[in-house]
Amino acid sequence: MLPSSSQLRNALAYVAITLLALLFLNLYSARNTRTLMFQAKYTAAQDKLQPIVSAFSGLDALTVENVEQVISVLGDLNVTRVIVTDYEARALYDSSVGQNCVGRYVLFEEVAQALGGNDVFYCVYDSGALESRAAMPVQTDGATIGCVYMMEYDTAQGKIIADLERTFLRGSVILEAAIVLASVCFSIISSGRMRKILTSVRLAREGEYNYKIRMRGADEFSKLAAEFNKLTERLQASESAQRQFISDASHELKTPLASIKLLSDSILQNDMDTATMREFVADIGSESDRLTRMAQKLLVLNRTEHAVELEHEVVDAEQVVSHVFRMLIPLAERREIHLTGDLEHGCLVLSAEDDLYQILFNLVENGIKYNRDGGSVHVKLRRTDDDVTITVEDTGAGIPREALEHIFERFYRVDKARSRQAGGSGLGLSIVRELVARNLGTIDVSSIEGSGTRFTVVLPYFDMEREEGHDEEP
Repeated sequence: MLPSSSQLRNALAYVAITLLALLFLNLYSARNTRTLMFQAKYTAAQDKLQPIVSAFSGLDALTVENVEQVISVLGDLNVTRVIVTDYEARALYDSSVGQNCVGRYVLFEEVAQALGGNDVFYCVYDSGALESRAAMPVQTDGATIGCVYMMEYDTAQGKIIADLERTFLRGSVILEAAIVLASVCFSIISSGRMRKILTSVRLAREGEYNYKIRMRGADEFSKLAAEFNKLTERLQASESAQRQFISDASHELKTPLASIKLLSDSILQNDMDTATMREFVADIGSESDRLTRMAQKLLVLNRTEHAVELEHEVVDAEQVVSHVFRMLIPLAERREIHLTGDLEHGCLVLSAEDDLYQILFNLVENGIKYNRDGGSVHVKLRRTDDDVTITVEDTGAGIPREALEHIFERFYRVDKARSRQAGGSGLGLSIVRELVARNLGTIDVSSIEGSGTRFTVVLPYFDMEREEGHDEEP
């Protein structure tokens, strides 16, 4: 399969970048190679011209005779052409046979500059050959009496430059071909890994959370696959919890609705005395109250889970416990249950709205509902430098060991018949756990079956003096 457009664009970008880099390297290497060759030619020209000029130094004037005599002594200079001129640029000696210019004026730019007292050197690479031209003035007592011009046409050195540039170019083409092949392979491999992730995303979008991406390596694709697998696990758990919640809520709501329907049908379809009708109507009212309580707790639970940042206020836990006791004393007195407390002063916590009241109310209410007649519910408050510990202990029937890990789940009830009789919905402890968590606390439960249950809530302690000290710091 061909790579997608994004991978193709990336591969083309890699190829273009490397192509530009290799082009730059070729130009740079060619320029450096020619520069080195030019410098070598300049040194060689100086070495050849200097002996000739030195041989002419001290002469009052240059003539054809003395020039030929000096050249014959120096021997073969191993250059393409040598011209010696007098101070008027008239050639006195020319090593070229075919284009000999002895006796004529040499109108070369190099000769003109040399007669002006300058050392001249030019070098150019063209058509596979290295052509260099140099000229040096001949001076006696500071006066220029002539110049020596030398030209060399070197095909051997030119071939070296051509071979080097050809080698660089061939290597660049091979390297660029390898880069193109590697880019295509990388693009195909990357697109395959990305297609695997996209396929998984498509399946997850369709609800297939069980599909897991198996990808080797430790690159970004593997990390993305691992994070996606974690996400699908959470989505699967969330969907499972949502389905369970809907199932449990439907079941719990169906029971009182069925009771109300049955009672209302009985009233409509049967002739009954006033006392029986009142009893049926009272049962309908009781089931309606139960539905209302369940709906309220569902709203509280939903509000707790989706709460954003709420305003916190400093709350004295001792006062909250006293308020909860006052509200629940009538319920406790009906079953002769004693509410007792061991409350330490100064147990301050930061609570969002009335969260602490809701936590204590639910725990104490459960302690009353699921207690034995004549039992007790005891609340203890203790604080340390960092925490406030709230313990709610009852003398009820306790919770079996296998049920302890489930009691904070929604709609979970240890004894369903007894819970319905007590008016429980199985949502109270779920609400307590969510409220404790959003107030940065922890909750723990311990129970001995037949001897009672103890809930322990730990919340951060709010030290008023320490906070005021922080506020006063500059």
